[in-house]
Amino acid sequence: QVHLVESGGGLVHPGDSLRLSCAASGRTFSFDSMGWFRQAPGKEREFAARINWHTGSTYYEDSVKGRFTISRDNAKNTMYLQMTSLKPEDTAVYYCAARTAPGIYAIKSARSYDYWGQGTQVTVSS
Repeated sequence: QVHLVESGGGLVHPGDSLRLSCAASGRTFSFDSMGWFRQAPGKEREFAARINWHTGSTYYEDSVKGRFTISRDNAKNTMYLQMTSLKPEDTAVYYCAARTAPGIYAIKSARSYDYWGQGTQVTVSS
């Protein structure tokens, strides 16, 4: 059994920063990678960033590259998403996810992730 719990969302102004956390429990040893996805109202869930749980290698969607930083603390079984220079179009529910399949095939596809958190709302508005 795996549980993922996100926290850190909120209402911020354009240009502000925010850090999301995802605490994992259970069979975390089975993780190959973890990722952040987001879903805006009326839109499909989209990939934002991914980190290899063992090596720490990262991959970002172009829309967040240079503004968001994904990291993890294996000792705490926690993943983070540091978001800077936030824009109104970043407004969404942010979900963390974990994947057991190795490699980078389909890492941007939500269907390739095995476990999901409940989501945390991020609203960027003036």
